[in-house]
Amino acid sequence: MLLGRVIGTVVASRKEPLMEGWKLLVVRQVDADNRDAGGYVVAADAVGAGVGEVVLYATGSSARQTELTRDRPCDAVVMAIVDEWEVGGREVYRK
Repeated sequence: MLLGRVIGTVVASRKEPLMEGWKLLVVRQVDADNRDAGGYVVAADAVGAGVGEVVLYATGSSARQTELTRDRPCDAVVMAIVDEWEVGGREVYRK
């Protein structure tokens, strides 16, 4: 799993039928200090996340392990909304 911040949404009016009803989010990866850490990914939202929230997401074959994405064409999925995290006893993020 990776940490990321939801920075936007994607609307696709035409898509593979197995993706119908999915909310798609643009997620930017963040590092352990909550700083931008690289690229972007479009991820299916399995938990009701919104723009600005910090989330845990999975990519690759792990992305097809949720109830929403099982056996469907998905390469990234948001699977948790982060409430807080600490690194080395220091609070890095709190919702």
